[in-house]
Amino acid sequence: MDLATIVIVDAVLREGGIRAAAAVCGRAPSSVSAAVKRFEQAVSMPLFRREETVVVLTLEARARTSDIHEATATIAAILEAAGKEPAAPVPPIGLVALDRFVRTARSGSIRATAKALALGQPQLTRQIADLERHLSIRLFERSHGGILCTATAERIIPLAETLLDIWARLTHASADRFRRDVATWRLGAVMPLGPESEIARMLASLTANWHRTRPRQPLFISSTTADDLLAGLRSRRFDAALLDVAEIPSDCDGRLVSQTPLVLAGPAAALSELGADLPRLLATCPIAVPSVRSGLRREAARFLDDTLSEAERRRITLVEVDSIPVIINLVRQHGYLSVLPQSSLARVHLPPAMIRLGPAYRQSLTLVWPRGTQAGEIGELMVSMMKMSAETRPASESVPDHLPTSA
Repeated sequence: MDLATIVIVDAVLREGGIRAAAAVCGRAPSSVSAAVKRFEQAVSMPLFRREETVVVLTLEARARTSDIHEATATIAAILEAAGKEPAAPVPPIGLVALDRFVRTARSGSIRATAKALALGQPQLTRQIADLERHLSIRLFERSHGGILCTATAERIIPLAETLLDIWARLTHASADRFRRDVATWRLGAVMPLGPESEIARMLASLTANWHRTRPRQPLFISSTTADDLLAGLRSRRFDAALLDVAEIPSDCDGRLVSQTPLVLAGPAAALSELGADLPRLLATCPIAVPSVRSGLRREAARFLDDTLSEAERRRITLVEVDSIPVIINLVRQHGYLSVLPQSSLARVHLPPAMIRLGPAYRQSLTLVWPRGTQAGEIGELMVSMMKMSAETRPASESVPDHLPTSA
């Protein structure tokens, strides 16, 4: 890690984004973005996460912001002690070079410091010379007994030690987090459709069985959309992911866990009167659908494509709502239609009327993990634990079979 990167990252935190920081630092956005990535890799800590079109600070970054601000202030003090102008560019000085300078100053001998660090003396001498060149000052004067620090060096030493202590706090925090993460198994899952949904039942069963049989290995479960889960797998944010699709991505291994029938849910009067004429029914009532990033939306779109002609599709009204409980209330209370898993409605108080869409339309849940990792054995164990819920799953309420016109 170098001083310039720390200062750039501090600017990103202060300005709240890459482009704003680039304008303040007088650098290209790509250069600032590269500095952020270097810093994140060094401390094993993501600074930002994307929420729709907005980039926001992660909680971990917020917790470390004061340390990064303090590091930048200390860097400014070091450069001021060296006689640099406040507006001058921050030189590319590495923290390793500063650490070796401090060690050399404390020992009073380049030879002894090189030996202690298992370095060649010429290598350490060149590093000190590079540091002096970047700071445009002399740090040491040679004497018969070794080396003596200049007055400027004496002023810089405590500042450098402060900066190194700050960096140690940042990397120590990341090391602690890494140790926790190694012990924790991280599962990403599509968002449950409600407490009675198949997903919620399986995740509850998995959690209970996991902690009963593997008490020393924590399990962390996070819910998001299918697209975000795949991105999390590739970035190793998740060790495995429960997707609401049947297909296993080409770069993953996995197992199909369950399949749940889908139903067309809506007002009882509309389904009774127009159920035999699906195109007319679908054009009469607005249709609530989840985000395009979900597997359920893809199944709903496939049903609509199979059922409607192009002209008929232009007459329907789709309302995108990225919350299944909200969609269920739109169906129950506001006259909307929706394509939903039968299990998400079976235990709802005063459920809406439903028409089962038939075997071609199902919500599939698939557990996947990165190919070539050691996750296969754990993945198979998770599948068996999730399927234990099937033994106690209540029978689904009766739903009319799909109509011939919905095929």
